[in-house]
Amino acid sequence: MAGLNVTIPNLKLNDGNSMPMLGYGTGTAWYKTGEESKTDQAVIDAVKVAIKLGYTHLDGAEMYKTESELGTGIKESGVDRSKLFITTKVDKGNMYDIESALKTSLKKLQLDYVDLYLIHQPWFTESEADLQKTWATMEAIQQSGLAKSIGVSNYLPVHLNAILKTAKVVPACNQIEFHPYLQRTELLSLHKQHGIATTAYGPLTAGTKAKPGPVDDYVSRLVKKYAVSENEIFLRWCIDQDIVPITTSSKEQRLSDYLRCATFKLTPAEIKQINESGQQKHFRGFWQKLFDDKDLV
Repeated sequence: MAGLNVTIPNLKLNDGNSMPMLGYGTGTAWYKTGEESKTDQAVIDAVKVAIKLGYTHLDGAEMYKTESELGTGIKESGVDRSKLFITTKVDKGNMYDIESALKTSLKKLQLDYVDLYLIHQPWFTESEADLQKTWATMEAIQQSGLAKSIGVSNYLPVHLNAILKTAKVVPACNQIEFHPYLQRTELLSLHKQHGIATTAYGPLTAGTKAKPGPVDDYVSRLVKKYAVSENEIFLRWCIDQDIVPITTSSKEQRLSDYLRCATFKLTPAEIKQINESGQQKHFRGFWQKLFDDKDLV
């Protein structure tokens, strides 16, 4: 494969499977607002570039309307399926027929199974019983072999605690917005307590959407020390806390640069300094209307 000759570390999940600790996402920049049936060749090309560079963790979702492009990119890359870790997510409109939703996603992805299947968000219901019932369906899907691991996304402690009351399988991960200005300490503590991995979307937000901010000066010093960009500092800051960042770009050079996050480690003191500086500011880049920001989890 082209790109940097780096090894992306793996995170062992609570079900025994392993997840590469840097993911390439097909949402955000690629999210389709129009007809899903209209093929976006740029997404296919970007997926192939990411795989060529060495990204093996590919993150999709029904909501993004790009599963078909992700599937075509995977197929055209020629990389063996067993070497890839592929995630997709069920949208709120299909919460009461999750198995059919996954089978539709698999058809678009041209795959027999996904490595990780997530419930995209908990706000399809206000009922604890509904949360528990849908999680039981996810457990059955894992048993069927259509998904190797199962998890959730955007779940808060109240939602996790509801499903943990009746769960036979603890979620493998919770994918959440996470960056220095949204550190989710209560939620991460609950994750740790139950062995739930954290995957982070929007990990570069402190540098892309939330400037200026209190981490800027310190991160600039680390950029000079490690001879990388601030993006790689933010990605490494996640990885060094056992959090798996999901990032995206349409630019090959930028995707190649992101891989530099696997070439160095931050010290515990540097991580602590970013954490403490980040806690001086609060910023949420996604789903603002659905979170109560008085509650910073």
